[in-house]
Amino acid sequence: MAGYDTEEDTEELVIDSMMPTYDAVIAEHLVIATDPGQTFTAARNLDLLTVHSPLLDVSMWLRALPARMVGKAAPPVPELVIREDMGLPGWTFLGERLNREIAFGAVGRFWQPAIEWRDVAVADFADFDEPGWGKIAANLSVRPYGAATLLSYECRTVTTDSDSRRRFLRYWRVVRPFVGHIMRATLRQIDADAVGSSTPGASAVGKDR
Repeated sequence: MAGYDTEEDTEELVIDSMMPTYDAVIAEHLVIATDPGQTFTAARNLDLLTVHSPLLDVSMWLRALPARMVGKAAPPVPELVIREDMGLPGWTFLGERLNREIAFGAVGRFWQPAIEWRDVAVADFADFDEPGWGKIAANLSVRPYGAATLLSYECRTVTTDSDSRRRFLRYWRVVRPFVGHIMRATLRQIDADAVGSSTPGASAVGKDR
């Protein structure tokens, strides 16, 4: 398939180099009826602010409510694209493999009602272990799947001490279903963007809506 080098599949994923071990992980997958290069382009250019669903919109509003009530809400951003300058406190672009994977992450205390973020440079991300924090590493990756593409979204989390781990795992049991919903909505938006930019009449396959 054009723009996709299968030899690269033997290389280590960025997410594996940044977070080889973790406390929690979730992954979602979707088969898309475009080639891996075109699918990757849609993922690379995705504006995360365009990802919507009724449940997602309500959950995001509720999640931000405590910070707004104490005057700590982050100012709105015009767009949110996974790139070198993420434009959000705590969030870091971790790297990419062309037409294969794009990875990003964050450091914070995200189990708190008002999330506290910590800016950490990408060069320090993998080894950051200051007690009291959690780290998120996520990626979007593509693989050939017959005449289509398997698009995957994985999110890993690790904490830096036992107390933070207990706090996070309690929080994770509650939010995990919402995280999965957000990830599936993100994959569907990439699907729509990739298929929309393909030849007329193209359609996605293997959807679970």
